[in-house]
Amino acid sequence: MAGHRIYGMSFSSIHPLYVQKVERKHHSRAEVDQVIRWLTGYDEAGLDEAISDGRTLEQFFADAPAFNPDAALITGVICGIRVEEIEDPLMQKIRYMDKLVDEVARGKKMASILRGS
Repeated sequence: MAGHRIYGMSFSSIHPLYVQKVERKHHSRAEVDQVIRWLTGYDEAGLDEAISDGRTLEQFFADAPAFNPDAALITGVICGIRVEEIEDPLMQKIRYMDKLVDEVARGKKMASILRGS
């Protein structure tokens, strides 16, 4: 669904906000990167490249090597909307990523965040 401003935002502008959020709660960038890699299939080098090359969120997810099928196990509310009920596939992927970062910030155990992986 075209028209969402967030689709055109660069991943490199979003990533530091995720890191700041978790660091305020005494967690680390490594944890943010771990959950994003789990979700998208990027390896460390690929994620670093995505951060440095300025690709949009839409392109970030389009280029994702292997979107995790266990992402469907992510449930709950983000921005007042249940993530499992979002119909737009790209928006749902973005909200999955938001939800995972929120769980890191809240101090949830990594095994639980990664849905037992």
